[in-house]
Amino acid sequence: MAEHRPCTARNETPLQRADRNFVELLQELRVTQTGVQILFAFLLSLAFTSRFGDLDTVQRVTYVITLLLAVLAAALFTAPAALHRSLFQQGAKPRIVQVSSRLATTGLCVLVFAFSGSVLLVVDVTTGRTGGVAAGVATFLVCVGLWGLLPRLVRRAGLRSETGGTAETSEGEQAGDDVRIPAPLRRTVGQPSGFRGAAAHPEASARDR
Repeated sequence: MAEHRPCTARNETPLQRADRNFVELLQELRVTQTGVQILFAFLLSLAFTSRFGDLDTVQRVTYVITLLLAVLAAALFTAPAALHRSLFQQGAKPRIVQVSSRLATTGLCVLVFAFSGSVLLVVDVTTGRTGGVAAGVATFLVCVGLWGLLPRLVRRAGLRSETGGTAETSEGEQAGDDVRIPAPLRRTVGQPSGFRGAAAHPEASARDR
């Protein structure tokens, strides 16, 4: 019964949270799968072009490695769907979400090398080995920066803002605690005006007496 109680800020049960996380994960995978499909189709068609026979040994090795990396990335991105289908209606949704998230992260890591290898191959064939290596390294650094470094910076900035807000709140509370209220006014502080007026009239009548 405890698993069905609301447990998050969204007032969700663990199963509802797992369902929402899995739907969000599938939306992310749809974006990445499009890029993988385009890359994989490009690499497959490249082997049947007339210029493919002019590639040297390094270029052929780069092509084969990149093609295998694209296949591996596609397999990793489609594995969550197969995992969900195999464990459908078996009460394993939280575990499916956890494993699928790791598969997607691994797929992104593999996709970085697949993108870098494909850019290296194309630029190497068109401009030369030096330009290909430079373009491949630049592609690798851009993907690592946007996919790996940027989320860390955003998370760190969020933690800093939360820490700063907590510090300002605590300072305000401390400042409020340090305010000293004169003894005659302590009875009226925090009371509505009607109560303060009611309290003031008996004092005035007492003085009149």
